[in-house]
Amino acid sequence: MADFLDDPASLWPTVPPAPAEEPPPRRWVWSAMPPPERQDRLRELRIWVQWLRHTAELHNDIPPCWYRHRWAREMLTALYLGWLRTYEGDKTPGRELAEADWINTLLAFKPHMKLPACVGGHQEPPLPPPPDPGADEEWELYLATSADTTAPATHPAETELRRMKAELDPPL
Repeated sequence: MADFLDDPASLWPTVPPAPAEEPPPRRWVWSAMPPPERQDRLRELRIWVQWLRHTAELHNDIPPCWYRHRWAREMLTALYLGWLRTYEGDKTPGRELAEADWINTLLAFKPHMKLPACVGGHQEPPLPPPPDPGADEEWELYLATSADTTAPATHPAETELRRMKAELDPPL
């Protein structure tokens, strides 16, 4: 009995610890990752892509050399992270069709992942053209002189708003 007399706070109910803060969603920017992390995440992505190719029967749509093609890798990364958030994340109200949305996204990406040149085996993509030495100067000239970049600001509905105002407040 002397314990609570010495420490009355010991009689108060204990407050449960605050829940651990959830880690922020993982962002995958391949070029920003240190090489060991990039390799680990690429291994992780490969396991998922193998599962996806088998489960969704996409072996004719995603070539085995997908990892050698930066754009295919970017699309598959986006699909993977969306899949993680959809299937492993909390069910947020208003996201009742999240799984169906993810499947629709997959179907929208599908045609862009096909690499016809790689049907018979990997083919390196063509090299990009060399940079145009006058491109920067041409760009700056465009910015300085084009009506797209120098015309005064106007809103597309501005004329309609003036017409409506004139109808509501006719001149006396």
